[in-house]
Amino acid sequence: MTYVIAEPCIDVMDRACVEECPVDCIYEGGRSLYIHPDECIDCGACEPVCPVEAIYYEDDLPARWEAFTDDNARFFHSPLPGASAALGMPGGAGKLGPLAADTELVSGYPHSDPAATGEGSPCGGGAS
Repeated sequence: MTYVIAEPCIDVMDRACVEECPVDCIYEGGRSLYIHPDECIDCGACEPVCPVEAIYYEDDLPARWEAFTDDNARFFHSPLPGASAALGMPGGAGKLGPLAADTELVSGYPHSDPAATGEGSPCGGGAS
């Protein structure tokens, strides 16, 4: 069993969980964070610090987000878009750094930030 990061993290990526993780098993994709299922020690330190409640113990993951269990593993065990090989066991997120890629599941979600898609703000204003 492991902890899983689900849909609420997409386009948020607060990273409080990354700072809290004692084993550096939370990796940064382009639009979401991912917990390496083989590196996670199931300590649960990440779960309470997530401001959008995106992190769940695998058995407690709401049914509507069950696909994220396999998706978190897929981030490491299958080649990401533009890569010829899977990440495998990098040995810690700090060694790898942020990646610009995501799984197909995450990539398929609509962007919650209109600026990320080039649509801009409907009000014409910028970030303050």
